[in-house]
Amino acid sequence: MEKKTLGVMIDCSRNAVMKVESIKKFIDLLSAFGYNMLQLYTEDTYEIAEEPYFGYMRGRYTADEIKEIDRYARSKGIELVPCIQTLAHLNAITRWAEYHPIIDCNDILLAEDERTYLLIDRMFNALSKNFTSRRVNIGMDEAHMVGLGKYLERNGYKNRFDILLKHLKKVCEIATKYGFKPMMWSDMFFRLLNNGEYYATNKDFNKDVIDAVPKEVELIYWDYYSDSEKHYDDMIKAHKKFNNNVWFAGGLWSWTGYAPHNKYSIRNTRAAIKACNKNGVDNIFFTMWGDNGGECSYFSLLPALCYAAEVARGNGDLNSIKAKFRHVTGCDFDKFIMADLPNVIGKGKQPNINNPSKYMLYNDFFLGLYDSTVAPGDKDKYKSYARKLRNFDKTSPYYYIFDALGALCDLLYTKYDLGFNTRQAYQSGNIERLKELVKEYTKLFKKIKVFYDKYKVLWLNENKPFGFEVIEIRIGGLLLRTQSCRERLEAYIEKRIDRIEELEQKLLNVYGNNQDFEPKQEVIFYNLYHHTATVSIL
Repeated sequence: MEKKTLGVMIDCSRNAVMKVESIKKFIDLLSAFGYNMLQLYTEDTYEIAEEPYFGYMRGRYTADEIKEIDRYARSKGIELVPCIQTLAHLNAITRWAEYHPIIDCNDILLAEDERTYLLIDRMFNALSKNFTSRRVNIGMDEAHMVGLGKYLERNGYKNRFDILLKHLKKVCEIATKYGFKPMMWSDMFFRLLNNGEYYATNKDFNKDVIDAVPKEVELIYWDYYSDSEKHYDDMIKAHKKFNNNVWFAGGLWSWTGYAPHNKYSIRNTRAAIKACNKNGVDNIFFTMWGDNGGECSYFSLLPALCYAAEVARGNGDLNSIKAKFRHVTGCDFDKFIMADLPNVIGKGKQPNINNPSKYMLYNDFFLGLYDSTVAPGDKDKYKSYARKLRNFDKTSPYYYIFDALGALCDLLYTKYDLGFNTRQAYQSGNIERLKELVKEYTKLFKKIKVFYDKYKVLWLNENKPFGFEVIEIRIGGLLLRTQSCRERLEAYIEKRIDRIEELEQKLLNVYGNNQDFEPKQEVIFYNLYHHTATVSIL
């Protein structure tokens, strides 16, 4: 069935804020692939004249920049829709004293507070001046602790669904004031009515509750995790119990580190769109999040982007999709999808969303938190991956992506099992083996520097410089830790120190559910840098 709206949402809030020129290039591709909407996800990364700390030093878009993007999008047949947050997910502003009085808890705004609604009014005032579209995504997802912090202290315990509804009605009132028609992520309705569970496929919601949800709010059913058509079918039916128009938001997986997951995205998209067609959902968009640092290039997901658009329009023929991709990008579909390779490790079901290229990059040599995932021979795959990625068409405008990912794989070829082997040699008293490994640390230091240089090219080619300081802190820390561990190994080999305390420790299961170290030798999914690099407070 023909889609009324076929769009993409790009996350410009998790450190990587795409440059205006990059967004224009992305819009060109969206238009060529057949999309007609782009949502800019901006938590605080847009300018509000009356709120100087809102997006301060975060690379926020100026009013003129948004107007420029809006004009360009319209010229290409793309509706630029603001995608903001009006309840939770405002973590970046919580550091400023200006906003302390209106934070309920965590990253959630304080409902029923005048200053909160002044801020939201100023949000909409800014949007109204800079965006042509009068559709707006007001967010309001994952506010799990709403009403349980400052709100609780001030008002006592109240039904949290009622708090959410009252706040939503106020936000809708402000949106209407500026001529906007709101849509919002649906999960909070489901969670608050179903004991925290989102996937409430068989839930019979109270009619009074359903009638209480403002009918002008369109509900966005978001789901990125399943390849089961029935799963999506059941959830869409659950959403249709409400009196509100339903959108579907799938996921193009850009949020698991430096490398994308095109194949996983394609598989799940196919199932989701079948369910949407079956249930008459004709407004669809695909999210591209930047969790934990915005490390992945959104352009690395062009195969999934092309595939999703074609399948949404009823074309499931892979050969014609690949031909369309080549026509638009000038690149071979199958070669481009090699961007997934850094995470294609292990013997598990493929495609999956495991991300060893992220957690094994930052897995500490001496702490060994993720050593249990290391399987013999897996590191050798990275050697061939590095070669394949670097052999990508060097004349392509996208070569810089593959150059950086190739350098990442070359780094991982040396690092993947280095900590594992170090601990094994140390605990067995194999000094000769430790001497060999010291050379690997020296080699690795140089490879990390190469990756940093190439990734810097990628970031600055696509994004504003704000946020790159986080990447430099992470990679710089890895460089220094590589040097430090090598020096301590040398000191131990030369008997200048009599032990390395971290390597004396008994390893426990990283999941924390028992006291045994289980070398499962299976890759996993884990995406939090601060819990990967250390167990200490970061």
